[in-house]
Amino acid sequence: MSEKGGGSAVKDPGAEPTLGTSWVPHPSQSRTDPFEDTLRRLREAFHSGCTRPAEFRAEQLQALGRFLQENKQLLHDALAQDLHKSAFDSDISELIICQNEINLALQNLQAWMKDEPGSTNWFTKLDSAFIRKEPFGLVLIIAPWNYPVNLTLVPLVGALAAGNCVVLKPSEISRGTEKVLAEVLPKYLDQRCFAMVLGGPEETGQLLEHKFDYIFFTGSPRVGKIVMTAATKHLTPVTLELGGKNPCYVDDDCDPQIVANRVAWFRYFNAGQTCVAPDYLLCSPEMQERLLPALQSTITRFYGDDPQSSPNLGRIINQKHFQRLRALLGCGRVAIGGQSDERDRYIAPTVLVDVQETEPVMQEEIFGPILPIMNVRGLDEAIEFINRREKPLALYAFSNSSQVVNQMLEQTSSGSFVGNDGFIHMTLSSLPFGGVGHSGMGRYHGKFTFDTFSHHRACLLCPAGLEKLNNIRYPPYSDRVQQLVHWVLGSQSCTIL
Repeated sequence: MSEKGGGSAVKDPGAEPTLGTSWVPHPSQSRTDPFEDTLRRLREAFHSGCTRPAEFRAEQLQALGRFLQENKQLLHDALAQDLHKSAFDSDISELIICQNEINLALQNLQAWMKDEPGSTNWFTKLDSAFIRKEPFGLVLIIAPWNYPVNLTLVPLVGALAAGNCVVLKPSEISRGTEKVLAEVLPKYLDQRCFAMVLGGPEETGQLLEHKFDYIFFTGSPRVGKIVMTAATKHLTPVTLELGGKNPCYVDDDCDPQIVANRVAWFRYFNAGQTCVAPDYLLCSPEMQERLLPALQSTITRFYGDDPQSSPNLGRIINQKHFQRLRALLGCGRVAIGGQSDERDRYIAPTVLVDVQETEPVMQEEIFGPILPIMNVRGLDEAIEFINRREKPLALYAFSNSSQVVNQMLEQTSSGSFVGNDGFIHMTLSSLPFGGVGHSGMGRYHGKFTFDTFSHHRACLLCPAGLEKLNNIRYPPYSDRVQQLVHWVLGSQSCTIL
């Protein structure tokens, strides 16, 4: 998710969201550390046990749902201000997804919280083995700007459902949405267990110096490394939802118009500012010649003869990102689009051809409405090209041949894989979302988010008596006992540390 979000300990306010405090410190509060009192309050609340009952968790989730329902217009207006999102786009990519996550958590909370039984062996036949899902404690969620409601609240749903106290950091780059979240959301949640922080780069380092029990970060790999470095100081577990360059292979055996429809919609949705969007196409020169007129036709059909006037095309988040993207238009040759308007932060849906692998557009995640096409001779060369680069967050393959799609799936690695479509898998809470290698670690969505924010505690409850049954474990060991223990251990899945 190149340069798109998350806190940064470096002073680069135009590139990355940073952390701070949305409250005004009390005069008695330490001026050098504005977070200390708030974090202490949250820890005390967690240790009191107030977040553990299912009833409390459900109340917080219901309140979060009310926030979405009662402030829908405010959120629509903020998303339109930040990213030029239409109300429909905001609903399908932000609000409905959040509400669905809340509904799923409420419907399944009791089942998710229930102890999970574990199997026993001959040594533990009379014991009770189970896994208990416990909250970690005080967790930090650092969110990005590109889907500033979705990517802020979906992790929050899982953190609350799992019974944690939460420090939430929305991105200050999406200023309108940040304002709504900071001013309105705290009114709905229990202030003993929830805090919102805002601010600048200096507060970022201060906040990350504190010990959290879990950190969930969505943003660029560069800042992900900063967050992970800070977490190692306290051995804090992390989920890093990062990004990268998502390849899209187009086989010669497919309908170019179908590919154009699906690729264009997913590439240019939210002005290309989507971490799982197809970042570049790999296809033969022959397929490129068939694809270009299909892409041109699709772009015109989707956004009209003047895409800048289309209500369905977003805008670049700020001037810094606009200038970065406009510079990428100089790579290769513009085959479609290429127009830009600095005052409107508008870049037209663009397709680049004759692109070299060494050019900047192929060296960084684009995160904008620009689609380079790289030529390969066939599937094997495409796989080789993908595998010599960092593992992507998503990988797409289009072909009428299931053998081609399956070969791409079998011989590559990515956070997710989709055959013959774009990132529609993001609508499925039954599938985990997360990266691998350079594109991140950890997973979430649906129950996976609950599990991410839960410590899975191994538990074994043994009877206090019946000691004679344990004599076999104690020395000295006769030959017969040794044979019996060997048989028991050899016939069971049992590990003794």
